[in-house]
Amino acid sequence: MNRSYRLLWAGQALSTAGFSGSMIAFPLLVLAITGSPAVSGFVLGVDAAAQLLAGLPAGALVDRWNRKIVMLCCEAAQGIVVASLVVALVLGDATVPHMIFVAATMGVCRALFLPAENAAVAQIVTQEQLSTAVAMNSARGALGQLTGTAAGGFLYAIGRAVPFAVEVLTHLISFVALLFVKVPHRRPEKVESSDLAKEMVEGLRFVWRQRHVRATVACAVSLNFFFSAYYVVLVVLAKERDVPSGEIGIMAAMLGVGGLLGALLAPTLQKVISPFLSIAGVFWVLTVLTPLAVFIDNGYLLGLLFAGMALLPPTANTTIATSQLLLTPERLHGRMTSVMAVISGVSAAAGPALGGVLVQQFGGSDAILLCAAGIAVVTVVVTVSPTMRAFPVTDRVKEPTP
Repeated sequence: MNRSYRLLWAGQALSTAGFSGSMIAFPLLVLAITGSPAVSGFVLGVDAAAQLLAGLPAGALVDRWNRKIVMLCCEAAQGIVVASLVVALVLGDATVPHMIFVAATMGVCRALFLPAENAAVAQIVTQEQLSTAVAMNSARGALGQLTGTAAGGFLYAIGRAVPFAVEVLTHLISFVALLFVKVPHRRPEKVESSDLAKEMVEGLRFVWRQRHVRATVACAVSLNFFFSAYYVVLVVLAKERDVPSGEIGIMAAMLGVGGLLGALLAPTLQKVISPFLSIAGVFWVLTVLTPLAVFIDNGYLLGLLFAGMALLPPTANTTIATSQLLLTPERLHGRMTSVMAVISGVSAAAGPALGGVLVQQFGGSDAILLCAAGIAVVTVVVTVSPTMRAFPVTDRVKEPTP
C-alpha cells in the first residue's frame, strides 16, 4: 500500500480507539452526573440517531465536496466538541444539554466521514489493491474498537475527563496525518440545482437498480437484524444462567477478536474462495453455530462460539464492499456508502428491540432458537438465489456507463 493509505489507516486506527474508549465512558459519565439510567441511554442514543438522520444527506454532500476537506473538517469538529466537554468537566460545569450537543455532533461527523473516506480510499489505492484496503479497514475498525473498549473503563477510573482528553489527542493526531494524505484531484459533480433531495434519491435509485447490490443489501440486512436480536438474547440468557459478569465481558470481546482475525485473513481467503461461497459461507456457519448456545452455560465457551461466528464475515464484507465500490460510478461513491450505512444502522437498531421482545415472550432458549430459525430462512434464500450465485468476481466488475 502507498504512503497516503498507510497514513489514513494509522490515523483512523487511533481515532477509532479514542472514540470507542469515550463511548464506554460516556454513559458512565452521564449516569454519574444525573443519576438517571434513562438519561444516560438517551444521550448515547442521540449519537446513533444523529448518524442515521444525517446519513443520506451526508452522502450527497460528500459527492459535491472535496473528500479530503470533509475528513479534515470532521476530525477537527470532533476534536473541538470533545475538548469542550473536557474543559467543562475540569471546571465542573458539564450539563446534559452540552453532552447531547457533543453526542449529536459526533454522530453527524461520522455520517460524513464514512462515505468521504470510502470514496477517498477508492481514489488512493489501485483497483488491484482495493479489496486488501477494504479488508485492512475492517481490521482497523475491529482493532480500534477492541483497544478503545478495553482502555475506556480504565481511563475513566483515573478521572472522568481522562478518556475524553485521550480522544481529543487521537483526533488531533489523525487530523495531522490527514494533512499528508494525497487524494487525487477529482472534478466535482456539476450541480444543476440545489435540490439535495433529488441527489439523495439518485443514490437510492442507483442502489435499487443494481441487482447484485440490491440482493446483498436485502440478505445482509436480514442477517444483521436477526443476529443483533440473537446477541441481546444471548447476553440475557447468560445472566439468567448466572454466568459471571467478567465472563460475559470476555464473551463479548471474543466477537471482536474473531472479527479482527477474520479481517486479517480476508485478503487471503478472498483469493481462494469464490464470491458466492464467501458470502453464503457466513450464513451457513451462523445457521449451524447459533443454536448451540442453547446448550452452553459457560462464558468462555460462548466467547469461542462468538469468535467462530465472526471469522468469515470480514471476507464476505470485503467481497461485497469491493464489488460495490467498483460497480458504483465515482461521482456516486458517497451516496452509495451512505445508503448502505443507513440501511445497516436501521437494521442494527431494530434487532436488539426484537431480541428483548423475544426474551420477554418466550424465554432465553426459545428466543435463541427463533433467531436461529430466522437466520436459517435467510440462508436458504441466499443459497438458492440466482443473483447471489452469479455474484461477480471483483476483478471482473466494471463501472457502469452513467
